[in-house]
Amino acid sequence: QVQLVESGGGLVQAGGSLRLSCVVSGRTFGTWTTAWFRQAPVKEREFVAASTWNGGTIRYADSVKGRFAISRDNTKNTVYLQMNSLKPEDTAVYYCAADLVTNTGRYSPIAYKNWGQGTQVTVSS
Repeated sequence: QVQLVESGGGLVQAGGSLRLSCVVSGRTFGTWTTAWFRQAPVKEREFVAASTWNGGTIRYADSVKGRFAISRDNTKNTVYLQMNSLKPEDTAVYYCAADLVTNTGRYSPIAYKNWGQGTQVTVSS
C-alpha cells in the first residue's frame, strides 16, 4: 500500500517562499508520476505540478510557472515543491499524489488513487 506524507506548509507573507515535502513509501515507483495539487475553500482541487519519478517529464500549471519548482530525492523517496514569490491567491491546502498515469491524465485529480493528507499554505498580503 502506498503512503504519502506531506509537510512544510505554513503562513508566509506575499513574496516569500516555502518548500513542501512529500515522503512516498510502500512500493517502488519506476515510471509512476508524483504530482502536487491544491484546493482553496469552495474551489475544486487543481493541478499545480507533476514529475515522473525519474524526473524525465515535468509539467506546471500556468499560474505557477516560473515561481514553483518540483523536484525529488530518490534516495529519500521524497518529492519537493519549492514555492517562491508566493501570492495570496496561492493560499490553499496542498496535496501530494502518486500513481501510474497517462501523459494527458496527469493534470486531473481523478487519475490518482494515492494521496497525502494535505498541508495548509497561507499567504498573507
